[in-house]
Amino acid sequence: MDKVIIKCPAKINLSLDVVGKRQDGYHLVKMIMQSISLFDDVTVEKNGGGIRLYCKNKDVPDNEDNIAYRAAKLIIDRFNIDGGVDIFIEKRIPVAAGLAGGSTDAAGVIKAMNRIFDLGMDRDEMMELGLKLGADVPFCIMGGTALAEGIGEVLTPLKPFEAWCVVAKPNISVSTKEVYRSLRLDEITRHPETTRIIDYMERGNIEGVAENMVNVLETVTIKRHPVIFEIKNIMMEFHALGSLMSGSGPTVFGLFKDKGKAEICYNRLRDYLKEVYLVRTFNGEV
Repeated sequence: MDKVIIKCPAKINLSLDVVGKRQDGYHLVKMIMQSISLFDDVTVEKNGGGIRLYCKNKDVPDNEDNIAYRAAKLIIDRFNIDGGVDIFIEKRIPVAAGLAGGSTDAAGVIKAMNRIFDLGMDRDEMMELGLKLGADVPFCIMGGTALAEGIGEVLTPLKPFEAWCVVAKPNISVSTKEVYRSLRLDEITRHPETTRIIDYMERGNIEGVAENMVNVLETVTIKRHPVIFEIKNIMMEFHALGSLMSGSGPTVFGLFKDKGKAEICYNRLRDYLKEVYLVRTFNGEV
């Protein structure tokens, strides 16, 4: 096998709590992660040597600044692979958006190279390797619905969650490192009741999930970018059951039970935002 194409889904956070900080500076989190049906296509093909990465999106680096490139290098070094790969990324997931667009591409590269070079890694081994690249990569390898703890790498699969989502990214960029650096744990007044949300998810109660969604990073990002709050309000005005910022932002999503209502909200937001998507939760794997 010389060539593999992987569909790589974005993720949203149905809740995000920060519960502490390690001595090395990493924050300890407790969050519910959910794949959605917004995909990058990652094609990996053998070549004679070296790593070459191609993407039409000018915001996507083609060198070691790209986590997908680093994923390929990590595997080549780890397994002493004689040869290299060409990586082609068809980018649909917004860049620097809080949707794990880079991490999911890296997960796709790991899965593709595992097949192409017949490395024999099982899912857990790929997830362990992915953690060396970033905290979101193990979830992106697993996909579906999961509770993430630790720095995001301790994953507990959850019952698949079904809902429609409208996803909207304002025309701003947010630094995840800067958001976490600015977070003041003692100033957080509301934490998500994660166990309650999971209980609602187990029962398929979308309304219960939506009403209890909390992302503590909003306390930082919304202060800097009030447009996030405005988008949340528009989603609620147009019948979202709940609306939340994903990750460190700036992307916002709304949950819907009814596709028709989701379409109305989607069309309204398209009037003044370029990057708006109507998607479903996705419970397959990369």
